[in-house]
Amino acid sequence: MDGTRKGLVGTSEERGSVAEVAGAFLKLGLTSFGGPIAHLGYFRDELVVRRRWLDEAGYADLVALCQFLPGPASSKVGFALGLMRGGPLGAIAAWTAFTLPSAVLMVAIAYGANAFSGPLGSAVAHGLKLVAVAIVAQAVLGMARSLLPDRATATVAVVAVGAVVFGGQWGQIAAIALGAVAGLLFQGRSATSAPLAPSPSFGVSRGFGVMCAASFFVLLFGLPLLRAVTDAQFVAMADSFYRSGALVFGGGHVVLPLLQAETVPLGWVGADAFLTGYGAAQAMPGPLFTFAAYLGAAMGPEPNGLVGAAIALIAIFIPGVLVLLAALPFWGAIRTRPHARAALRGANAAVVGVLASALYDPVWTSAVLSPRDFLVVAAGFVALVAWRAPPWTAVAGIVIATVTLTLLGA
Repeated sequence: MDGTRKGLVGTSEERGSVAEVAGAFLKLGLTSFGGPIAHLGYFRDELVVRRRWLDEAGYADLVALCQFLPGPASSKVGFALGLMRGGPLGAIAAWTAFTLPSAVLMVAIAYGANAFSGPLGSAVAHGLKLVAVAIVAQAVLGMARSLLPDRATATVAVVAVGAVVFGGQWGQIAAIALGAVAGLLFQGRSATSAPLAPSPSFGVSRGFGVMCAASFFVLLFGLPLLRAVTDAQFVAMADSFYRSGALVFGGGHVVLPLLQAETVPLGWVGADAFLTGYGAAQAMPGPLFTFAAYLGAAMGPEPNGLVGAAIALIAIFIPGVLVLLAALPFWGAIRTRPHARAALRGANAAVVGVLASALYDPVWTSAVLSPRDFLVVAAGFVALVAWRAPPWTAVAGIVIATVTLTLLGA
């Protein structure tokens, strides 16, 4: 497996240990509040800036690829980074460490733990939303400095914002696609002449990638047939959650309408219980897709509880992992071609626009509701950018400030 570490960007030649990967992602799983866009900011700060596992361009390339593919974007990025750093066991460790903390909390809530009821709980939840604003703003600023070096790339980023605003469910995909086209049309010469950093190596063969692609489609079309033939509840659950994970792009909040349609009308989960879980998921660290664990545990028909949570959680994440593994063997070769390099430059600029759009909606609009909120966010942003405070201290400081001001009635 030594070959999996050749050509990594901004790192030493030695591959990291599985324990290192698990420790890094457990920290992220415990402190990455704010949803998938905020997670990308946390990943960048911890793994690009602090640990230097790869550089900004390599990270942006990976983010652009994962945004193109179905499934939870931040979880796919984390899985790929774990694979890059620690091989197959590193990928499993990264996914498990990042996902398990919020999954456990969501299952606990399904069993009746109401962690965010009352004024104090609401203040904590609101503080965590303000954390997301500061984290995403820091990520947008840092990536803009690296990936928008001229007027052309800055213009692409602004156009990407428009694509997200007016593109609806497909806005993020449209933004990155438009960025790639703009790179081909307007930036071909500069992108082709610029030196290309070596691509991170993931150690996935093309044959294995093709097998993963075939598995993705076999499960997508085979599970509904098996569901019709067997009429087994666990098969129906696997089908519903797998399809939700396979047909959503960008992840996060976009998956919620799909999950609602797959659970509430069937009577598996009541509408009130669904909304309770959704509200709690906003305040959890780690991937929002762990909302599936809550739904699996809270379901009326069996299997439910821990078994139902495990089925729902695995089923909703599997399609994103399969399609990522299908794409990775071909990604390194594609990005080295001159036209692909031009397209990637435009796509990377568009990623900045996608992040900037998300900074406004839903991150800013759902969190900053008063001048007091703006003050707290500004203080957190300055702590992160000017004082270079660790993210977990910003999380603690912003939440404590929000709770204190709420209790004082300020």
